[in-house]
Amino acid sequence: MLRYFGFSVLLTVAALVTAAFFGGTAALLAVAVLGVLEVCLSFDNAVVNAKVLQRMSPLWRKLFLYVGIVIAVFGMRLLLPIVLVAVTAQLSVPEVWNLALNDSARYAANVEAASGAIYTFGGIFLLMIFLNFLFDTERETHWLAPIERRAAVLGRLPHLDVVIALAVIYAGSELADAGQYGTVLLSGLAGLFSYLVIGGVNELMEQPEDDDGAAPAGRPPATGAAMKAVAGAGLAAFLYLEVLDASFSFDGVIGAFALSSDIFVIALGLGIGAFWVRSLTIFMVDKGTLDEYRYLEHGAMWAIGFLAAIMILELRFHISEYVTGLTGLLFVVAAVASSVVARRRERQTGADAGADQREPALG
Repeated sequence: MLRYFGFSVLLTVAALVTAAFFGGTAALLAVAVLGVLEVCLSFDNAVVNAKVLQRMSPLWRKLFLYVGIVIAVFGMRLLLPIVLVAVTAQLSVPEVWNLALNDSARYAANVEAASGAIYTFGGIFLLMIFLNFLFDTERETHWLAPIERRAAVLGRLPHLDVVIALAVIYAGSELADAGQYGTVLLSGLAGLFSYLVIGGVNELMEQPEDDDGAAPAGRPPATGAAMKAVAGAGLAAFLYLEVLDASFSFDGVIGAFALSSDIFVIALGLGIGAFWVRSLTIFMVDKGTLDEYRYLEHGAMWAIGFLAAIMILELRFHISEYVTGLTGLLFVVAAVASSVVARRRERQTGADAGADQREPALG
């Protein structure tokens, strides 16, 4: 276990000591709570990450785990909010950075003002991930079978997920304040566009073609084409995971201001949470957790769908981050429990079948 979680433990201790040294007990508690909250909010993110990483080459897997963590901690949870505030508040990045350092209350107010755009972009991106799972016509394993089987039938309708996403974007614009109508529409369309482009590039790169536009029948593609396809698919998957991570981090970043307005306390707390999510991802990939617990991906996807709905509803109503995190965690725990029960039933059925096939002993 130390191989997978040892570095996260050391980083957590270092972050807590740093927070206590510079900010006292209040900062220590804030960092600890933010770290736990981030793990709860992003546990389902780790499951989806593991699913995608299983299909990635070792090179791209390492890039995501080591380069991606730098982007996740400093880019998504520290710099991205500053850039978003700069865009929505029409300020320069240095001005927003100065606010974050010297006027945390005003910076928090600007982040809250940008929440409409943040929630809509992240919510629509996550919604598309959930709908892509829900309408998968080729999936054979179902967890919430009555719903998932009927949804798979509806999935035969072309572009149903896009139609639903557009309807949700419009509904979100109606939920939001009148002054945010255009912002919500543009942010929602940006989230939808991002998902479609990254998903399209990923599918394109996974199907290498020859000079005539089709893969040669009966033999693998040329080495150069195969290498380009692998590199392109790895890049697309890398971008997909980074945007996914950003979408999950939005809720934690905004909710963090309820505990602290100090940008460094927030970065420390959410950062250690991000490291724990990476450790969980590596653990699940190496141990084949998704294969062992057949419904784990299902639980994560339903948690993502729930989070997407919450982010859209946040345009009008305030919903505690603790409710969001714990509910998502409950979906995952329920899926794990269902997986264990299903595996025991299979073993019991197999044992009973074996007993029936044995001839009775002669007395």
